[in-house]
Order: sequence, then C-alpha cells, then structure tokens
Amino acid sequence: MITLVVCDDHPMILSGIQTLLGVDPELQVVATARDGETALRKIEEYQPDIALIDIYMPDLDGLDLLGRINRAGWPVRVVLLSAAISDAQVIEAIAAGAAGIVLKDIAPTTLVECLRKVARGGRWLPQHLVAAAINRRRAEEREVSPFESLTPREWEVTRLLAKGMANRDIAGELAISLGTVKIHLHSIYSKLGADNRTTVALMVARYADAHPAPDSPGELP
Repeated sequence: MITLVVCDDHPMILSGIQTLLGVDPELQVVATARDGETALRKIEEYQPDIALIDIYMPDLDGLDLLGRINRAGWPVRVVLLSAAISDAQVIEAIAAGAAGIVLKDIAPTTLVECLRKVARGGRWLPQHLVAAAINRRRAEEREVSPFESLTPREWEVTRLLAKGMANRDIAGELAISLGTVKIHLHSIYSKLGADNRTTVALMVARYADAHPAPDSPGELP
C-alpha cells in the first residue's frame, strides 16, 4: 500500500484527486490539507510514502514545504503539482530533490503512473519541462550585454554621449583629442549595433543599470 498526503488549496481539485486515487487498491490517501501549515502537520503526523503538494498554496507553498521536509529529515517523497510552473521553480524543485513534477492537465492514469514510479524510488520529471527550463537558463547565462564588450574608455565616452555632450565637450572632459573621440564612437556604434548617438543614448537609458561598466581598468588611450 502506498500512503499519501494530498495538499491543494482548491476543494474541487482536492476532492477529485481523492476520488481518483481512492479507486486504486494500491493507493491510500491518509490525509488532506488546503494550506501549507496544515500540510506540514499532516505530513509529520502520518509520515506518508508520498506527499502530493500543489506548488501554489497559502502560508507555505510547495517549494517551501519541500525544503521544510528535507530539513526535518522525514523519509517522504514529494511530488509537486501545479497548473503552471516557471523555469525557476522547475530548477529549484530538481535541486531540492523533488521526486516528481506533474501538471494538472495530465491524464488521471498518468498521475497514478507517476505516483507508483515515485513509490518505487524513481523520479517523475517530464523531459519537456526540465529540458526547456535548463536550456532557457543556460541561454540566459550565456547572454552577454553589448555594453560589456566596450572598453573602459569607450564606456566613459558612451556615458558622456548619453548625457547629451557634444564630441568636443567629451574630448575636453576626458583630455583626449577630437579625433580619438570619433574613433571611439565608431567602435561603440559597431559594438552596440547602433547607427547614431541618439540610439546609443536610448540604449544606455534602458539598460545601463542592468549592464554596468566593465570592471577591468585596462589601458585608457
């Protein structure tokens, strides 16, 4: 017999899961809960084989509960249930040792199959969810801001340009020649994919906070 505590804050879904699992002789719902704190108490009291937990719940959400169960050291396998799940939640759930992730639009037979596999010690992590989340996270980590390709001097020129300063004023501010300013601007336009100083100024206004100046001092010509 596989014992379960089922946690969901929607009464209709909770009742539906109970009914579904109740007809399977291998599955027994020993307790239910509609909020995180109650779920935690029920899991501690009944020590089920599996806790089927909605990710979005009052008080403690599914990921919070997973963390609390881990810290308590209870031998309970956690399957997270949700209508939708973000990439960050998928990655956090995997890292925290979730035994399964299921979406609420799956077929009832698939949920039963998931629970049986988890009870046998397996994991139910749908490839389309996991692969997509990991691939998008890797793509984000690889993404490099165009501002990061600028040299320290080019960044100084860019900041002054964004303030509305003319080339001659930039040259005076940085103690470089007007010709050097023009060379820097040509390089800046090329690296940022910009056609003119107005475009550069708009890019700085939108992204400067998220893409700070290069940390390396380098050689300033």
